[in-house]
Amino acid sequence: MNSIEERYRAATEKSAQFNKRAERVMPGGDTRTTTYYRPYPLTLKRGEGPFLWDVDGNKYIDLIGNYTSLVHGNAYPPIVEAVSKAVRDGSSWPARSEAQIELATLLCERVESVDRVRFCNSGTEAGMLAAHVARRLTGRKLILMARYGYHGSYDDLEVGLVGQDGERTMLADFGEATVFEALLSERGSEIAAVFLEPILGSAGIVEPPAEFLGRVAEAAHSAGAMFVVDEVITLRLAEGGGQQVFNVKPDLTMFGKIIGGGFPVGAIGGSEEVMSAFDPRNRGRIFHSGTFNGNPVTCTAGVVSVRELTQARIDKMATQAERLAAELARAARQAGLPFSVRHYGSLMNLFFLKEPPPATIAREDARAIASFHLAALNQGLFLTPSGMIALSTVITDEVLSDICARAAKAMADVVQAGE
Repeated sequence: MNSIEERYRAATEKSAQFNKRAERVMPGGDTRTTTYYRPYPLTLKRGEGPFLWDVDGNKYIDLIGNYTSLVHGNAYPPIVEAVSKAVRDGSSWPARSEAQIELATLLCERVESVDRVRFCNSGTEAGMLAAHVARRLTGRKLILMARYGYHGSYDDLEVGLVGQDGERTMLADFGEATVFEALLSERGSEIAAVFLEPILGSAGIVEPPAEFLGRVAEAAHSAGAMFVVDEVITLRLAEGGGQQVFNVKPDLTMFGKIIGGGFPVGAIGGSEEVMSAFDPRNRGRIFHSGTFNGNPVTCTAGVVSVRELTQARIDKMATQAERLAAELARAARQAGLPFSVRHYGSLMNLFFLKEPPPATIAREDARAIASFHLAALNQGLFLTPSGMIALSTVITDEVLSDICARAAKAMADVVQAGE
């Protein structure tokens, strides 16, 4: 049995059965576009620490942590303990909780640009809310963002993924400060806000050139537009997030993923002046509500997740990522595969190309990465179909050595199968 796909099918018969059931009740058998891959995605049963198990009993090393959100791995004991206690007191109620205040306090303390926080339930909601605030405060409609950037599934922000302007959205290439500056100079009176990730995540972990973020922020402010930084993924890069790393101070910050400790969460934060737009005591306030905003169970988990993401742990993950990138490159050379990797901190994206491509979601190595993804699953490694990896604090150096060995076998399988 030489085919990578045949081996995958043989090892995941129960996942195939669940896939058929899922397709009868969900379009395509799933509810997240990014988690789909051929011939069918796994159905997972449980996770613990750096490991996942599927319904067939296969064990995987988790290299993505639910798309970067599980920075402390699966079922992290301090989070499980705190949440188990919290949920006995009630899963939600129509008032704030102590945990909500504590999580907001942690974010205000850690992120310099944030004096006040407003919670919602996903990174997508955070993007919608940030756009709403910017439009209300500036009286403008247009959003400017990076081509192939991603700020959630809100149509005015999601158009970045396809690389084309939308009705109320303008795009410019990430890293091209001059282009952003020109657009803000020419059409600044129409632009409510500029949205940027410190690291362009969806397009393959693209690091910004020196002074790019600062120049765009300055141009936005000169045009009277707001500058919004999306830290949904990049908060893991430093205790103060990507804005601390790149020394930029936005008007609004988007949060999500790790601040929920594995539960659905989103938030925006900003200065006291900007965030006062939500203050119910103010005339002309922004109305914003949501049944699960600031959910006490989520916030309890989030407090543990954020508090235990120390700079020492952040630095260790970055060191491990450096080693992993080097080991993967060495394994690819030994296998005779073209290979490159972009990485920053604990984030990376793999490419089966001699050089990383420009920021884009189109893949010239689409067939190769698909083959490696299935081969990696066969070898017990769980990463995204696009080759994205996000390390967690519970990956030990010994587990990292195992990851390197398994990845080398997966690359050899790709070569052997001629795929």
